[in-house]
Amino acid sequence: MQIHEIKRVHALKKSKLVGRGGKRGKTAGKGGKGQTARAGHRVRPAMRDIIKKLPKLRGHGKNRAKSVFDRGPEAVVNLNVLNVFAKGDVVTPTALIAKGLIKEVMGKTPKVKILGTGDITAALSFEGCDVSATAKEKIEKAGGTVTQTEKPKTQSPELLAKIQAKRDAKLTKASNKGGAKKGKK
Repeated sequence: MQIHEIKRVHALKKSKLVGRGGKRGKTAGKGGKGQTARAGHRVRPAMRDIIKKLPKLRGHGKNRAKSVFDRGPEAVVNLNVLNVFAKGDVVTPTALIAKGLIKEVMGKTPKVKILGTGDITAALSFEGCDVSATAKEKIEKAGGTVTQTEKPKTQSPELLAKIQAKRDAKLTKASNKGGAKKGKK
């Protein structure tokens, strides 16, 4: 076989040119106007519209409320359970874990709150635990003591005093302005 003897399987077919008259006039097979008629168009997915209709969950980034991070007590203990301690023992979160009354939360010692349900017989001293008012009353009645650690203030007393002084200065300035205007009229 020689090169001049080779024949096509399919007849020679010219590719169609659109938008040049003939049977593909006006829109040239591009449909109507708008997004679909443009070159390089990309149709917005329907799922995107569904997502956009859903409301956003606010407060999950750096603007999350402090209450979300600073939760309440992770472990709660009633007074009637604390009778396993001997007289004069010091009750701390670590001591409660050692006795098996509370569990560690994610490998850490949790915040503990002592509630006033039940009665306590032994005189115990409580440290590093939040204690409810009724529980404190019952503990002191039994001869025990409660030492609560003060929560650190977010601002120093000097800074708070400075802020208060600025507020007072603004108030006096505002009251002086108001009095001066009334006097002119």
